Amino acid sequence: MSNTLNEVDPFNASESSSREGLSFQRINIVGTSGSGKSTAGKLIAKKLGYLYIELDEIQWKPNWTESTEEQLFSNLARSLEGESWVLDGNYSKTVPIKWKRVQLVVWLDLPYWLILYQVISRTIRRSVTKETLWAGNRESLRKAFFSRNSIIWWCLTNLRQVRRQYLAAMSDPGLGHIRFVRIRSRQQLANFVAALPQQPD
Repeated sequence: MSNTLNEVDPFNASESSSREGLSFQRINIVGTSGSGKSTAGKLIAKKLGYLYIELDEIQWKPNWTESTEEQLFSNLARSLEGESWVLDGNYSKTVPIKWKRVQLVVWLDLPYWLILYQVISRTIRRSVTKETLWAGNRESLRKAFFSRNSIIWWCLTNLRQVRRQYLAAMSDPGLGHIRFVRIRSRQQLANFVAALPQQPD
């Protein structure tokens, strides 16, 4: 049972999409770093047959240079012009753009220990394999563990803030056009994705 204004049960939200013919056509996957947004976003987009959009790909330029706000806002708005998409990413400054027409926000609010495990293991894997990320960027162990810009440190220090942010959003009457699904475990996420309607081949 929801205790916030705009929250819906994950399974009921999936059933709603099935019954009403994909009623949720514009979806934003959110959550702190390491929560699994990209993995979940790709799974949901593939199953529904929607365009998958990664906010980090719009934000980052070579050498870990950030886009200006003007560039970010313009490129994001252009990417979201379609009718059916799954957007993966937070960036609170983009809310006026990304939530203008969004219908469903899927918040990955996994246990703290699991998020920490996922972000550390992901960082090690990316660093060791030299995986190419957005705009040709790569993560390094030095930056991840011994830098002021450490993604692991950011995760450790921002989880509570992220939770406060989305709890407030779910109770905001001004966001009444959006439905929120709060996912609190891997199993709950798997059940949610499984219940979504399959896009015909």
